[in-house]
Amino acid sequence: MNYATIKNCDIANGPGVRVSLFVSGCTHRCKGCFNEVAWDFQYGEPFTQQTVDLILQMVAPDYVQGITLLGGEPFEPQNQPEILNLLRQMKEKYPHKNVWAFSGYLFDQEILSQKLGPWEITKEILGYVDVLVDGRFVLEKKDLSLRFRGSSNQRIIDVPASLKTGDVVLWEDWQGHGKGMK
Repeated sequence: MNYATIKNCDIANGPGVRVSLFVSGCTHRCKGCFNEVAWDFQYGEPFTQQTVDLILQMVAPDYVQGITLLGGEPFEPQNQPEILNLLRQMKEKYPHKNVWAFSGYLFDQEILSQKLGPWEITKEILGYVDVLVDGRFVLEKKDLSLRFRGSSNQRIIDVPASLKTGDVVLWEDWQGHGKGMK
């Protein structure tokens, strides 16, 4: 896996101060995408253990609430093994930090369909994700007034609650406390 960039102290891609990893590679190719350069799986730098170590250092301060995974597409099958490696290490070292992920894939129709890659990997990744913003960016539904999403078709999902109930449970705690946050 390659990555396009890592943002330290990001406040735009989830509540509070976060570290955001923009992975390379996306097959959705949404019209009007803000990060077209990251569509190419070869774009950017190789994602290595040194990269994981850097991210873990960035996540360490108490004021950092967690990590956000976006791209590109974190749930592309080619990206999942490295995403899983990162999340395993992060949750082992910082179990109290939360994980947000952005995906063009729909949670209930595509991610849970067990068709994106080895289901064991996808399932374990979901076990680490607290909140998922799902759905492709739709230029005609672009809405700059929406928080943490670019178009009105995208949903902000409480992943643990959704996995527990078997239904999509929307995350509605805009203060960053309680529901949907570990």
